[in-house]
Amino acid sequence: MTETSTRVKPLSFEEASFEFDLSTIQDCRTKARWERIVGQPRALRTLELALSLEKSGYNLYVSGDSGSGRHEAVRHCVEDLRSDISSLRDIVYVCNFPQPDSPKVLILPQGEGERFSDASELFNQEILNLAITKEQFLEKALSLVDGLEAEFSHTPLPEHFTHLRADLKRMAKHIRYLDEQALRSDSIATKYRANLVVNHARTKQRPLVIENHPSFTNLFGSVDSREKVPHLSLRAGSLLEASGGFIVIDAEELLSENGLWDALKRHLDANTLVLESKIPAKGELKGSYIRPQVPALSLKVILIGSEETYDTLTEGDERFLTLFKLNAQFDYSMPLDETSIGQSIATLESYANENKLLPLDDTAFCQLLRYSCWYVESRTQLSTQFSVLNDLLEEANWWAKKQGQEKIDSQMILTVNEERSYASGMSESKINDEILNGEMLISLNGSKIGVVNGLAVMDRGSASFGTPTVITCTVAPGNEGIVNIEHEAGLSGEIHDKGLLILEGYLRKHYARTFPLSIYAGIAFEQSYAEVDGDSASSSELYALLSAIGELPVRQDIAVTGSVNQMGLIQPVGGINEKIEGFFRTCRTTGLSGKQGVIIPIQNVRNLILSYEVLEAIREKQFFIYPISTIEEGMQLLTGRNAGVRNAKGNWSAGNFNFDIEDRLRRMYQAVSANRG
Repeated sequence: MTETSTRVKPLSFEEASFEFDLSTIQDCRTKARWERIVGQPRALRTLELALSLEKSGYNLYVSGDSGSGRHEAVRHCVEDLRSDISSLRDIVYVCNFPQPDSPKVLILPQGEGERFSDASELFNQEILNLAITKEQFLEKALSLVDGLEAEFSHTPLPEHFTHLRADLKRMAKHIRYLDEQALRSDSIATKYRANLVVNHARTKQRPLVIENHPSFTNLFGSVDSREKVPHLSLRAGSLLEASGGFIVIDAEELLSENGLWDALKRHLDANTLVLESKIPAKGELKGSYIRPQVPALSLKVILIGSEETYDTLTEGDERFLTLFKLNAQFDYSMPLDETSIGQSIATLESYANENKLLPLDDTAFCQLLRYSCWYVESRTQLSTQFSVLNDLLEEANWWAKKQGQEKIDSQMILTVNEERSYASGMSESKINDEILNGEMLISLNGSKIGVVNGLAVMDRGSASFGTPTVITCTVAPGNEGIVNIEHEAGLSGEIHDKGLLILEGYLRKHYARTFPLSIYAGIAFEQSYAEVDGDSASSSELYALLSAIGELPVRQDIAVTGSVNQMGLIQPVGGINEKIEGFFRTCRTTGLSGKQGVIIPIQNVRNLILSYEVLEAIREKQFFIYPISTIEEGMQLLTGRNAGVRNAKGNWSAGNFNFDIEDRLRRMYQAVSANRG
């Protein structure tokens, strides 16, 4: 069979570049229409449905990244529903005469709660005066009850008045044994006062409560331990304050307090509430419980959190999806088209005007949108996290004023990026200094066997940068297979472990077809002391393994990134721009040779939004980016040798790297077999 190998070509300057056309920006800017929420059609549709449905269980979880407009979207959608106040009710706690520790709740029409509370206060004073005088107490007290009952005959209070009459009869016997001073100090009449915990007398729209710091006290209310009468000791929490409307709760904060999520579930499930009259000090016994009745009022609970928290709740709590049937998912990106370009421009311009920033010219929008694409790592997507772009605008405005500019242009946006890189670049500079002075052992020229320069991304706060990492491999005959040294040292994550197991699958499929795989190989990240996770280095590890098996020198002036599957197909990775730029800066520090570059998955070309210094080096042919689809293409680049083809008998043709690798594996098997014999 004849070998048909294709030479992998590096990207041209035009292929590596990505810019926004100025005429497109100008055209979209004239047509731009400001919208409150941009790029979230799915989430907005779900929000509208969930907030409008009054059926039990249709509470809502809003997921997505911080800064994607989740809170603003909820406020916007709720605003259209707040004008209907027909569901609003006042909430009043009164004494539960048979069970004082379980205060009774009264749900009254809007405004009636305040009127009833005022009438109860007046009744309290009159009863107290009757108790002090004592004469004809019961007769006069019952007549007061008749008047009160008549005044509120149209409200749901008949049971309360029945208990009130019975209690007054019991109290009539009690007060005849008390003198005037004792009557004043006794809480005889205090229990007839009403505790108006939710008052909608002057409310013009349904409540929207934002609870960013949920706790037992903030959500469910508290008990004033200084108050002797149970129903008067209750203080409303945000759940009661939001009754008839909406409450927004931070999901991560909710789950951070032990037992709080379970308490909220019980409240939503069965309207139960337990409050302690005091928090015991260390070594003390708990105080008595107060179990107030909880009103079954319409209330929409909206949890806002991350996708990870949503997954945790759905997988770990069988009740969650019963209570929160809908999930409004906020995307971190939106398709790049003229509509989204125009909306992004309008949103950024609106922010600049509202915050009295300097005017933006068209070139500034070119760079802002380029940064938006860089942030989501895609040439076909724009970011929906406008808070990130707003921060960029604020910093650009500061630099423009510092330099005496009258407007924000493209150079000011580039200045922000340069200053950010400078401010957060100390760690990267120190690593490159260590490479330059020989403390970190890495070769950027020549060839070595079993040594490949991989690429990693290091995060420090909000900043991240790429850096080369040396991956080495040694092999010998044996049955242990591939040993992950990072795993043995406790420095390997589960995904990285999986990537190493895939390498054995690749060897069996491509080489050990007619004989058992008999190898002992050790793979390590040299001078790396932090945990390694992810599979973006799996292709680099495979190149080091193949180089060591076949005793094939591989180029050190080309760094590698990309994950690989068992079939040898290269898969895309994240952080591609940081990885390329990090290796370029390392090469520039030690001196560009004119041959250095990186191997990347071909799928990652659509993610390239590179710095202008890298693009200039590509234009001058001082740095190269090689997109590949398979491990064999990468091996051809790294070894300078052909892959070869299998003949009719299934054997590799001689003189290529695949032949050398399979031949060495066969000899390892023979050595292991001989030792057994």
